[in-house]
Amino acid sequence: MMQDVGIIIGHFEPLHLGHVRTILHASGQVKDLYIFITAHSTPNPNFSIDLKDKARWMTMAFADLPFVHIEILPDLVTPSYEDNYQDLSVDQVNAVLADLQQRYPKLSASSDAAGTVTPVVFMDETHPFVDYDLPLPVVMTPRQHGFDSRKIHNNPALYWSAIHPQARGDYTKTVALVGGESSGKTTLLHKLANYYGASYGLEMGRLFVQTDLGGTELGMQYDDYPLMATDHEQAIRAAKRFAPAPITLVDTDFVTTQAFCEEYEGRTHPFLTACIDEFRLDYTLMLANNTPWVADGMRSLGSESQRERFENRLKQIFARHHIAPLFIDSPDYHQRFLDAIALIDAHVFHHYQDIEA
Repeated sequence: MMQDVGIIIGHFEPLHLGHVRTILHASGQVKDLYIFITAHSTPNPNFSIDLKDKARWMTMAFADLPFVHIEILPDLVTPSYEDNYQDLSVDQVNAVLADLQQRYPKLSASSDAAGTVTPVVFMDETHPFVDYDLPLPVVMTPRQHGFDSRKIHNNPALYWSAIHPQARGDYTKTVALVGGESSGKTTLLHKLANYYGASYGLEMGRLFVQTDLGGTELGMQYDDYPLMATDHEQAIRAAKRFAPAPITLVDTDFVTTQAFCEEYEGRTHPFLTACIDEFRLDYTLMLANNTPWVADGMRSLGSESQRERFENRLKQIFARHHIAPLFIDSPDYHQRFLDAIALIDAHVFHHYQDIEA
C-alpha cells in the first residue's frame, strides 16, 4: 500500500548516484517524498560547498519529479538516512523528528475519512536505527552497493563517475594554461583534454577577433576587453557545468586578457580586475615564452624583447592579485606536456589517494 508522505534526511555531499537511486526507490512508495538536506559534520576542506549548492543539485536533479520536495535544515548536522549516525542517540533522533513535525505540519500524523495518515522515515537497511522505537514508522531502503558516501566525500576525483552530473561543476578544479603568444597553450590544452578526458574553455580573444573584428586586431579598442572576458567566463561556466573529469581546462585566463589590455591600450581595465578577483581559477600553469615564434597573421609580439616584456607583465599582474602560477620552462613541446601532467597530478590529484580515512 502506498503511503502518503515519506521523509529522507541526508547531507548529500556530494550528491551521488547511490543517493539518487535510494530517492527514486523511496519515491515509488509514497505520494510525496520530502528530502531534508543537512550540513556535513566533517566538510572536505578542499571544496567550498554550502547548503544552497546542495539544494541546487537536488532541485535540478529532481526538477521533473513534482512529488519529490527539497528542503534545507541549516541547523541540523545529524542524522542522515545512511551513514551519519555515529555517536547519535535514539533520543536525539526522536527530538529531530519531533522538531520536523513541528516545523512542517504535513509531516505530522493526520486523520480523515480514510483513517490515520502517518508519515514514514526512509533509512538504509543497514542503519542501526531501523530496529529502534522512533516516533515515525521506518521503511528500509536497499543498500546501494558500490557507493560509499564517506569515500566519495573524501576523494571525489577517485570516484568521479559516481558523482551526479549536477554536482560535478562544484567539484571539478579549473586549470588555466597561460603564457605569451606562440607559447603552445592551445595545442597543450587539447593534448591535456584528451589525456584526462576533460572539458575545456577556449580562448575568447582570438574568437572575438574573428567574429567581431573581421579577423584582424586593427579595430580592437578598450571597450572590447570586457566583452571578451564575459564570453570567456561563460565558456568556463559551460565547460564546468557537467564536467566529465575532475579537472576543467581553460585556455588563457583573465590575467592574460588584462595583460593584453595594458600592452595595447596602455591602461588597466577595472572590469578585468574584477573578473580576475571574482572568477578565480583554481590552478594556473604558466608556459615560458621560449618556444619558436610561429606567425599566424594574428600575433604581433614576436621579438625577443616583446616576448620577455609580455611575460614579465603577466608575472606582475599575477603578483598584484596574489596568484601563484606553476611554471613550465622547458622549450621542448613534448617535455612541456609531460611537465604539465606531472604538475596537475601532483597539485590537483594528490589529495585523492584511495585511503580509508
